[in-house]
Amino acid sequence: MNHFWERRAGHFGKGFRRFRRDDRGGVAIVFGLSILVIMLAAGAAIDFSRWLHARDKTQEAVDAAVLAGGRVLQTGGTKAAAIAAAQSFYDENVKNRMDVVSDTVNFNVRDDNKGMSASGMAEISTPLLAFTKFFGGSGVSKLPLESGAQAEFAMGKGSVEVSLILDITGSMKEGTRLADMKAAAADLVNTVVWEDQSEHYAKVALVPYAAAVNVGDLATTVRGSIKSGTATTPGSQKYKFTNAERRAAEKTFSISTCATERTGSEKFTDQSPTSAKVGLNYPVSGSSNPCPSAQVVPLTKDKLKLLTAIANYEAAGSTAGHIGIAWGWYALSPNWSSVFTGESAPASYSKLTEKDRKGAPMLRKIAVLMTDGEFNTAYCNGVIAKDSGDGSGGDADHINCNATNSSSEYPGRSSEYQARALCDAMKAKGIIIYSIGFGSGVADEAKSLLKSCATEPEKGLHYYMATTGDQLKQAFRDIALKMSSLYLSR
Repeated sequence: MNHFWERRAGHFGKGFRRFRRDDRGGVAIVFGLSILVIMLAAGAAIDFSRWLHARDKTQEAVDAAVLAGGRVLQTGGTKAAAIAAAQSFYDENVKNRMDVVSDTVNFNVRDDNKGMSASGMAEISTPLLAFTKFFGGSGVSKLPLESGAQAEFAMGKGSVEVSLILDITGSMKEGTRLADMKAAAADLVNTVVWEDQSEHYAKVALVPYAAAVNVGDLATTVRGSIKSGTATTPGSQKYKFTNAERRAAEKTFSISTCATERTGSEKFTDQSPTSAKVGLNYPVSGSSNPCPSAQVVPLTKDKLKLLTAIANYEAAGSTAGHIGIAWGWYALSPNWSSVFTGESAPASYSKLTEKDRKGAPMLRKIAVLMTDGEFNTAYCNGVIAKDSGDGSGGDADHINCNATNSSSEYPGRSSEYQARALCDAMKAKGIIIYSIGFGSGVADEAKSLLKSCATEPEKGLHYYMATTGDQLKQAFRDIALKMSSLYLSR
């Protein structure tokens, strides 16, 4: 009996030892736990992949939206239109995004109207990550998607030299024309002349014109370079006027600081004034066409100086727009660096063809021509010519000889003829010209001239016609923003 139980105990002990040594059950348990971990990891990877896709789609949609809204602002759209455009672009671009549990992304226009921003947040559900809470994990049920972005206006890479050729003739006194022009020009200056000019610069020159262009101190400091194209002596001019009373009363006339057109072979070039003389105006006493009080301001990045000059403009006299165009060109011409020196010295034309790594120009030279009427005033020997057009003062102001720079193709329209020739020559040098007509009474001939002067006239993208003050301001703003580019910042 005892042997029986001893034998049983021996068999039990051997079986227990075999069970203790057998690891097949442990493998199963470990395998099961490993599968669970792998499944959780795979689930997390799936959720992360979904989140990454949704995040990228959301950010792309936000970027496209703020740029779209910013472009609306650039082209003169209202805040409401810009926000609507941004929202429309966003909604369209998130259609192919993974489903989200919430989306509060919205768009706003900056207070200065020079950019847009996105705010709010979108979130995507992560059900597989949420399952980890049953195994001691954090149980993340949703993840946020990036949504913040801003689109701002900034000057394009490279420098810019701008010449504003502004009409300050007597007709600008009508209604609020002069005030509207001042506001529009000031807005362009504020937009174009940026604060940080350490890497690239933005300079603006002002060329106000009426019957002539007042060159100020330049008439004294470079007397030998700037004098009448006929080399006459200041203070000893004797003219015959078409008006008999004027002929009898006037004997000699003093030179002014106003410039008239250049004559001779260089009349339509930007040749240095050291070798090609520029005409000066000999105004008639009591004339309705005095030398304008507003003077040329050479290229400068001094915003206060520019804004102060614009604010002080007064309107008087007839329209010698071709002289304004000529001096607008001179202000941008490197051939005039002996006259416009230091900060005001125009850069070389060769800079216009230099490109940065992205193919953008390193320098742009831009002229903006604005007028509210026909060009009607041309000169003979520094005095308004006999064949100048209507509105140029008539017999009381006209000398008894026709314009020196005239053309049979444009009889009685010498100013228009010269303006067209100067614009063509400027564009051939690589200068971009924008032109703006202002007012409801601009004649078809004036519109044709402005279109012709503008860069790529066949496309019409550089020509504007504004009949109201608001439209004029928008034209200047559109030109200023075309000088700038949109960029994303975060």
